[in-house]
Amino acid sequence: MFRLAHLTDPHVGPLARPRLRQLFSKRATGYANWRRGRSRSHDMEVLAALVADMRVQSPDHVACTGDLCNIGLPSEWETARVFLEALGTPERVSFVPGNHDAYVRGSLDGLLGTCGPWTADDAGRRGCFPFLRRRGPVALVGLSSAIPTKPFAASGRLGEAQLAAAEALLVALGSEPDRPCRVVMIHHPPHPGGAVAGRELKDAAAFTAMIGRAGAELILHGHNHVGSVAHVPGPDGLRVPVVGGPSASARAGTHADLPARRAAYYLYAFTCEGGRHRISATSRGLNGSGLIEDLGPLDLAGA
Repeated sequence: MFRLAHLTDPHVGPLARPRLRQLFSKRATGYANWRRGRSRSHDMEVLAALVADMRVQSPDHVACTGDLCNIGLPSEWETARVFLEALGTPERVSFVPGNHDAYVRGSLDGLLGTCGPWTADDAGRRGCFPFLRRRGPVALVGLSSAIPTKPFAASGRLGEAQLAAAEALLVALGSEPDRPCRVVMIHHPPHPGGAVAGRELKDAAAFTAMIGRAGAELILHGHNHVGSVAHVPGPDGLRVPVVGGPSASARAGTHADLPARRAAYYLYAFTCEGGRHRISATSRGLNGSGLIEDLGPLDLAGA
């Protein structure tokens, strides 16, 4: 059995005070939002407790689906690297970026320059998407939907070239005699209707069509700060689960009082029976009393 932990949207703080010239951009509104309330929605003590609990569970690998940063400041890149180191070595942790990691032009390049080892593919290339990382029976395919956007927008885009490369990769993996369990990592909800206008993946329909042709066994995302399970059609009438995680730093006593929004991470178990992959999942995170515990299984099959 192979075990994979998934956490997302930690929005690692604290956020250093920006220099004046750094606020002559979208960062001005982002920093104002941080000061007005966003900083109180993300609790670093909760995040630290969640990571400590995850380490006790000893997963074989960790998937982190973006938004390490808040407004893409250079000071945040080193903080992001320290956080990834706390999760594990680059060989044991895979990372794809989110919209806050690409907050303004140059932010994503800076972050990937610092945190590139956690995005390196099996050939050692860093910051190239899609990437492929084989770990046990699992083939992790990492995509980047992170793009800089205008103020008050948080949309994402994969682009035709990345979609075509991802399709070729997934098809090749699915054609192997001992087909690995293909797990796609992306920040934005990749299915149409997965996020409201202004926060959506612009080419979600193209992504869904690509999965319908190429197939995958599991798709992981973040962005919405809410736990969710959806499905998209795969080849031969199969349904591919699309699982979104809540923010790993959601503070108790805010919107995290809604169970699906409480800080949590998901723990997947992969087994192979009769040549077919079996996936089960459970959630671990804040309960109603603010303690971290097993929150029960996820229904990946759906109705």
